Amino acid sequence: MRCPKMILFDYGQTLADEEKFDGLKGTAAVLRYAVKNKYHLSAEQVQAKADEINRELGRFGPEKRHLSQVEIPNSMFSPYLYESLGIEIALDNEERDKVFWDASAPGVPTKGVRDFLEYLKGRKIRTGVISNITYAPAVVKQRINDLLPENEFEFVITSSNYVFRKPNKRLFTLALEKAGLQPEEVWYVGDRYDCDVEGAQNAGLFPVWYIGAIDPPDTKDPHILTVKSWEELKKHLET
Repeated sequence: MRCPKMILFDYGQTLADEEKFDGLKGTAAVLRYAVKNKYHLSAEQVQAKADEINRELGRFGPEKRHLSQVEIPNSMFSPYLYESLGIEIALDNEERDKVFWDASAPGVPTKGVRDFLEYLKGRKIRTGVISNITYAPAVVKQRINDLLPENEFEFVITSSNYVFRKPNKRLFTLALEKAGLQPEEVWYVGDRYDCDVEGAQNAGLFPVWYIGAIDPPDTKDPHILTVKSWEELKKHLET
């Protein structure tokens, strides 16, 4: 195990511990900014239509989501959803994303991650982010900076901005190009085995499976470095 020159992180349930997603709360928050609601639809009705379209697209369902390696960002989805229902929202794409996200899935930094990032800074180990996420890139960066204001992430790569979704290796190779590093010089830490561990492996990065902010996985892979805390990962780096 070689000490990395850079560690890349997933966002959700890795850098941030988010509450269980509640789309209805997000939709209700967005509807407060409606300046036109032609059919007087409730948040429940709008969310039901969103769920219907998402099922049709295989956008979030666990049975199909992992099969899709192309992202449909909210900047494309939300305008169709609201305009097709005769609703006009007095927010631009980024504002709408922030209002929806803040209401539907507030989050806090995962336990110990701030100290771990400070430790990496002291070791002069570079950092960055790769996230499968539908929100606007600027909104994602803002949330990360709000949660982790001392971070020194060199870049935040989002599927919403770069088409591809993990485990497709293209997001990882993009990160390597931005960093000017070879795969064997970089570790990737994430909570999803299918997207994060397998994605990093596919691109030649060293994967770390962080399970400190998720329910215990049903299976373990003895060949993959698996950690329950940032302190545990720190010990691996030191040894």
